[in-house]
Amino acid sequence: MSLSLEQKKALVSEVVESIRKSSAGVLAEYRGMSVQQMTSLRRAAHAEGVWIKVVKNNLAKRAIKDSDFECLTDHFVGPVLFSLSEDPVSLARVVAKFEKENEEFKISAGVMSGSLIDQETIVRLSRTPSREELLAKLVGGMKAPSAKLVSTLNEIPAKFVRTLAAVAASREQAS
Repeated sequence: MSLSLEQKKALVSEVVESIRKSSAGVLAEYRGMSVQQMTSLRRAAHAEGVWIKVVKNNLAKRAIKDSDFECLTDHFVGPVLFSLSEDPVSLARVVAKFEKENEEFKISAGVMSGSLIDQETIVRLSRTPSREELLAKLVGGMKAPSAKLVSTLNEIPAKFVRTLAAVAASREQAS
């Protein structure tokens, strides 16, 4: 079923708006996938905050024109799934995991910060820790010195109390 001119304009503006909010994008071939597989991919993507859409190639090319995603223009060939995200790691994690689980799904190309990236780079990016994990490690690293200082300062009065208890016990035994 063909889209009307108004529907096409709305779709292009939706893609443009999503591109504005995104720092990374991935194109993947989805030929041969079932509806259940596509639904599964969309659910996983939604949970990670990844925008996924099947867009006609000509409309997608119009949407990415004059943006950081323009380097993908030549990769809009055949049926492709266009995915975008503000967080490149979560985007890479979603598509790489889905590609590993479904042989029909093939990553074509990606873009990050205006540079074209290949499938291998996307898979490597998917293995990096998430932003939350990195922040947790940072906080843990910042917390460790203060925790050590507190335990050291706490040890001084504790050692004093143990010494007094030992002296009191030795005097009781002596008498």
